[in-house]
Amino acid sequence: MSTETTIAPAIRLLSVDFDCPDPAELARFYGEALGLPVVYSSDDFVLLGREGSPGLGFIRVAGYRPPTWPDPSQGKQAHMELGVDDLEAAQARMLALGAVEPPVQPHPEQRRVLLDPAGHPFCLSTEG
Repeated sequence: MSTETTIAPAIRLLSVDFDCPDPAELARFYGEALGLPVVYSSDDFVLLGREGSPGLGFIRVAGYRPPTWPDPSQGKQAHMELGVDDLEAAQARMLALGAVEPPVQPHPEQRRVLLDPAGHPFCLSTEG
């Protein structure tokens, strides 16, 4: 039996990336919503973030098909929970930035489901 200690390699989160048809458009939406600046931009990829912190990336995908939430035929792929103090005010802000409200709201008193400009569902939540 070996008495050697195995040290786990350091792993850090660099970004969470979203497929989309237009990276600049989706970066504008989340950048304005979350107050994050663009740290890198090309025709096919935009990264939002701050020095030393994980970022949000947006990758151009040819033939992108948006999620069809809550219909499972085209899964939601990813989902962000954004904490807010005032659901009504936060929802109004996100809608003004280009979000869309889907017809299904499972728990509207605690969280609001919205769709970003590329169709990804995300939640505004008073929990946490």
